[in-house]
Amino acid sequence: MTIVAPSVLSLDYSKMESQIADLNASQAKWLHFDVMDGHFVKNLTFGPDILKGYRKACNLLMDVHVMITDPGAFMDRFYEAGADNYTFHYEALVQQGTQAEIEQVKALAKKAHDMHKMVGLSIKPGTPIEVLKPLVNDFDVFLIMSVEPGFGGQAFIEASLERIRTLKEWIKDAGSQALIEVDGGINETTGRLCKEAGVDVLVAGSYIFKQDIGKAVDTLV
Repeated sequence: MTIVAPSVLSLDYSKMESQIADLNASQAKWLHFDVMDGHFVKNLTFGPDILKGYRKACNLLMDVHVMITDPGAFMDRFYEAGADNYTFHYEALVQQGTQAEIEQVKALAKKAHDMHKMVGLSIKPGTPIEVLKPLVNDFDVFLIMSVEPGFGGQAFIEASLERIRTLKEWIKDAGSQALIEVDGGINETTGRLCKEAGVDVLVAGSYIFKQDIGKAVDTLV
């Protein structure tokens, strides 16, 4: 069964209590929590203290996706606030593609595992999928962005499907247990295409929160 991770970026905060109750009653297993610093992406969202509130109100796995310039500086704080998985961006640490930068990525993953936590790595649509191949055994989750990160409501980039298929093969060949997550433009149609390509976790925001939450989740499972 596919894991559905509703994104709180699209939650209606005037109906927060009822929508959280609907999420808790739905088939959703994860709650996707987008963190943006206004620098790595041109938007600003939530911090660790807000996550603490969700942790108390919601019984789902807390899937934190940080779109920030310095992910290492905030990892501990988000785990302490209740994050179960902490996914950061490859591009935040790797600008030149040097081995030293790659080692930074691996070191951050090891730090999370030393804390007995899940950790994920994300890439933007324009980043070659090949950068993930040497890292398939270092992470628990690989988040493929199927839109440009930063804002909700964008259209799904269909080239993401081939990237997912390629990554799925690498994970299988390496004997890795890593999950593939996809985020951006997910609805019933694109969700089905992603599942067929090999996705394990579907992140959806407006598609879930702008209609009956339980029914919307059911179409993605």
